[in-house]
Amino acid sequence: MDSLTNPVESPADQIEAKQRFEGKVLKTTLQGALVDIGTKLPAFIHISQVVKDNDPKIPVNSIDEVLKEGDPVQVWVKRVKKDRIELTMIEPLAYEWRDLKPDMILKGKVIRLETFGVFVEIGAERPGLVHISELAHNYIRTPSEVVREGDEVDVKILEVDRRKKQIKLSVKATQEIPEEPVVEKPRKPGKKQKPKKEEVIEEEVIPDPTFMEIALRQAMDRAQQKAPQVESRIRRIKEINTEQDEIIERTLKSKVDQD
Repeated sequence: MDSLTNPVESPADQIEAKQRFEGKVLKTTLQGALVDIGTKLPAFIHISQVVKDNDPKIPVNSIDEVLKEGDPVQVWVKRVKKDRIELTMIEPLAYEWRDLKPDMILKGKVIRLETFGVFVEIGAERPGLVHISELAHNYIRTPSEVVREGDEVDVKILEVDRRKKQIKLSVKATQEIPEEPVVEKPRKPGKKQKPKKEEVIEEEVIPDPTFMEIALRQAMDRAQQKAPQVESRIRRIKEINTEQDEIIERTLKSKVDQD
């Protein structure tokens, strides 16, 4: 906020809370200091709002430890009343709890890295948490792969829990979703057709007969040639036997008749 030094240019009805001024200490008291910020209404800073060495945690026991008459001082408007303007040297929060809404996009500063995510200062009472899954669209193993402490980032409010005083933020929600590269699927290799075997017509090979086979065949041939002679001899033998049987039978019968 630009400093205001001209009372005509800074009427009280245009002064708003959290407005910043470069003022000048007019007078110090036990309770605080009167500061000229260029308004018609007197502007007063209470001792509880005085900061030593830019650290609000350091207690201030006396105004003279920090401010003296004529010193330049940077202040913010804490409250505007009918008869005065209350100031503070403590930089006010950019956002009160009531100001924080889901889907708001803010600028913040990474102040701490953890394995599960990062804490981002957004000007609220407490820093917000960006979970590791909300840091990037692609998978990351650790937050340090995408951010470092001190980095300024754009964040989107996902959720605000006033009771627990927690603010959930997202970095990737402020970024465009990257287009996935088109990856051609590998073609499945087709079944290779086995080359057809040439049909080979094998000619029947008749092996040459061995000596034993030749001898056997010759014997079979001779047997076939002698077969009729053998049959004739067999019939002759049978006839002779029959004749002998008949002779013996007649002889025996004749002998019986003689007796």
